[in-house]
Amino acid sequence: MQGLDGRASAAAEEEFRLVYREVFSQAPYNETEDDVAAAFRRFRSQTRKPTFRGALARTESAGEPVGMVYGYALGSNTGWWDQLTEPVPDDLRREDGRRTFGLEELAVRKAWREQGIARRLHEALLSGLGAERVILNVHPDSGAASASYRSWGYRKVGEARHWEGAALHDVLLLDLLNR
Repeated sequence: MQGLDGRASAAAEEEFRLVYREVFSQAPYNETEDDVAAAFRRFRSQTRKPTFRGALARTESAGEPVGMVYGYALGSNTGWWDQLTEPVPDDLRREDGRRTFGLEELAVRKAWREQGIARRLHEALLSGLGAERVILNVHPDSGAASASYRSWGYRKVGEARHWEGAALHDVLLLDLLNR
């Protein structure tokens, strides 16, 4: 696993994109090339955030990317909580730029799944993080991903729809203070 800051992640964009495209073009996501392009316009902006962190897993032999993860701390004016279909208490949605790390994407290419790579990527991302908690959105039809997150201690706090017509996603929270 190679942990990366924003600058290094931006330099490795093609490796992140390769993993993203392969994983998220499949069901239940079914993302198109336009969706991938939009995700990587956001990625470029996200990598410029001072709290951005990423990690890549590569094969030992050829250094081929097999998995990736990235995210950043939520700012005090984040819109993340506004996407929930039902409001949550103010103490849950309070942000200060350090309290909550937003895990944007975690993916492992099919040929390398069920080898513990996702868990190791997740742990590499959280190592030395300093946040109180991690939040993420997961497609409810992605059974393996949902099961993994729950086994790692995440709990559902709501549901979110990112834009009109988008699939409803489960919003999961991991408490790092009581882990």
